[in-house]
Amino acid sequence: MTSDCEPDRRSWFARNRMTLLSAVAIAVYAAFVEWFWGWAALLRQWSEIGAGAAFFALMLLVATYFIRCYRIYDYFPNETAGRFLPLFRVTQVHNLLNIMLPFRAGETSFPLLMRSEFGVPLARGTAALLVMRLLDLHALLVVAAIGLVIGRGSAVWWSAWFAALVSPLLFFLLKDRVVVLARRLLPARLDAIVDELEAGLPGDVAGFLRAWGMTVLNWAVKVLVLAWVLALMGVAPLAACFGGALGGELSSVLPMHAPGGVGTYPAAIAAGAISFGAAAGRAGLEQLATSGVNAHLLIIVSAVAGTMLSMVIGRKR
Repeated sequence: MTSDCEPDRRSWFARNRMTLLSAVAIAVYAAFVEWFWGWAALLRQWSEIGAGAAFFALMLLVATYFIRCYRIYDYFPNETAGRFLPLFRVTQVHNLLNIMLPFRAGETSFPLLMRSEFGVPLARGTAALLVMRLLDLHALLVVAAIGLVIGRGSAVWWSAWFAALVSPLLFFLLKDRVVVLARRLLPARLDAIVDELEAGLPGDVAGFLRAWGMTVLNWAVKVLVLAWVLALMGVAPLAACFGGALGGELSSVLPMHAPGGVGTYPAAIAAGAISFGAAAGRAGLEQLATSGVNAHLLIIVSAVAGTMLSMVIGRKR
């Protein structure tokens, strides 16, 4: 048996692959931003909402990455116990690759990284990712709908919103029946895969509620920050700010965004804002285009800042 006191005999690349991947991702992203916009232009655009407000928004967005990491930490307690900071680095690399690569190609990195770093089987990691993405989509829609409900202000709208909010719990309570049905319909040789897929789901209601709560909190902070930034940039009414934030984040969750979200993210912000009441005239579209690009740049910088932070605090000592 190898003692913990013995030196790690793995190759230097194997021991430092996460740091190298993080560094390469950051370098490519920094070069991409400079080539497409230029960092000087980025800083000038941020000045439109004020350095203090931009910095505060950036810190809140980075804070959502810790919430997201804790959700996964709680989701895989046995594999990640005592290794929150290495997990934070894994989640940040996954996040950055998701933003950089088109058509959600970066999603494949999550089960692969969880297997290589924490020994989570691919089937279990993939099942967990699917559940978390469904929770993400639900939370995004529910959080962004607050702006629409506030605009209507009726008891009927609030009742419908609350029903949508609690709907995932009802689906989770049916999971045992779905698993039993899958075992009955699928060939016996696939039982091992069904076991791993079942293991990728929260084990009990308490675990599901924690994952669900962290998901809602994560997206609530992110959508509120983006809506606030859009409001500072002159987007109106309030419902349009929430609609723009929802549109931008939906473009990053659904399999439709371009590399780095270039073009698709700002366009989705404009489409979401117009759907929720923003002016669609020439002046309004120009305002939405500028605001969408600024909000997109804020998302890009927060992803890079989060990854750089993960490299500093998550490195092995």
